Amino acid sequence: MASHDTTAFLDDLAGLLGKRGLLRDPDAMARYISDWAGDRLGMPLAVARPASTEEVAEVVTLCRRHGIRMVPQGGHTGLVAGALPEADGGELVISLERLNRIREIDPVNFTMSVDAGCVLDTVKQAAAEHDCDFPLSLGAQGSCQIGGNIATNAGGLNVLRHGMMRQLVLGLEVVLPDGRIWNGLHALHKDNRGYALDQLLLGSEGTLGIVTGAVLRLCPRPEQSRTALLGLPSVEAVVALYGLARRGCSDLLTAFELIPRRCIELAMEATPSLRDPMDAAHPWYVLMEVDATGPVDLDAMVEQLVERGLEGGLILDGVLAASEAQAQQLWQFRESMLEGQRRRGEHLRTDISVPISAIPAFVEAAGRAVTAASPHAEIIAYGHVGDGNLHFNVLPPAEMAEADKRDHLHDLEERIFAVLDDFDGSISAEHGIGRTKQAAYLARLSPVEHELAEGIKALFDPEGLMNPGRILPPR
Repeated sequence: MASHDTTAFLDDLAGLLGKRGLLRDPDAMARYISDWAGDRLGMPLAVARPASTEEVAEVVTLCRRHGIRMVPQGGHTGLVAGALPEADGGELVISLERLNRIREIDPVNFTMSVDAGCVLDTVKQAAAEHDCDFPLSLGAQGSCQIGGNIATNAGGLNVLRHGMMRQLVLGLEVVLPDGRIWNGLHALHKDNRGYALDQLLLGSEGTLGIVTGAVLRLCPRPEQSRTALLGLPSVEAVVALYGLARRGCSDLLTAFELIPRRCIELAMEATPSLRDPMDAAHPWYVLMEVDATGPVDLDAMVEQLVERGLEGGLILDGVLAASEAQAQQLWQFRESMLEGQRRRGEHLRTDISVPISAIPAFVEAAGRAVTAASPHAEIIAYGHVGDGNLHFNVLPPAEMAEADKRDHLHDLEERIFAVLDDFDGSISAEHGIGRTKQAAYLARLSPVEHELAEGIKALFDPEGLMNPGRILPPR
């Protein structure tokens, strides 16, 4: 079926999309070949920018007819090279950025129907205008797109209360690899009609089809919120405090972030306007937030938690935000510490999960493994305590030659993953597999899991043209 005549293919594509919808000049395509981390592989055959679901379907149909491999792409915020074009220049990037309509908001049903190319921040603002909230919260929410959030089953800061993207999607519209459109845009909170096909697409990283629209689950917009940054002596104390907070604040607890002292320092380096939040430095910090709608006394709730933490020796000191501006400043530490790491150059980024109760033991064991292999490496372990998701990152030794860093960091990653296996953890809690984690993922698949995964891919994409080589190797 595949002719591999790219000239004819591009001519057909140009006729379909026009000048605005098709980019072929390398300069124009430059921003489509790298992600947030700065990773890049190569230049695509072209960049298609369809403006409707029907145009996406026509582009996919053309690709199938000519045997062209496709790379669905959102807001370039991925961290596992899943949406980057291959180095051989034979893949077509299909950008969803022009599919950016808010289709419908139903504040009584607490649902919103959107195009896949809508930026997350735009969706959140649109929900707020109807006194609702779309609770997904990410550092990249000013640029990431809903389709990418769905394709990667995005997590973020509020998973412990609202769940991952999988829990926030009620229905999908998808262009399948053969060009057919599957319309599953149901705004139903309960729907038990057979197989949940939308759940197969969530987290599939564009390998089974291209999400073009979604019905999202909303919740009431919080009327009040309280934020606290607390200093603690140990990771054990952090997890013990989480247990108290989870019970004392019930389902109003929206965020509970573990931050080491080194990240506070990195944040202040990246954002000089930030000042040390407490009089003394502490080994570990917790950034927590509770919010509510209705007559709930959040101040009493947080104060009681802090009192219990101080009495039990779990909390050493703390800062309670007295205004929204102060709360935003406390959250700025969480945002700026990422920029502080990035400024240090190439480093190991991991995205793992373990049972919440196992976090202290894992941090200690993984720390020993890294230190034994690289005594001068700097460990930076932080993450979302409420869902067991840690980013156990490592800065290589400062004196190490640049040419040696990548292999060294890869060796440290394998050592961390080996420790993780002892805790029956996951090598990817929220970032996905893509290309970067494929080898580690495949090494941990059982034969049954591998067979089922290959079967699902073959059923949806028998010709292997949809984002090939991501998650599973190309056939």
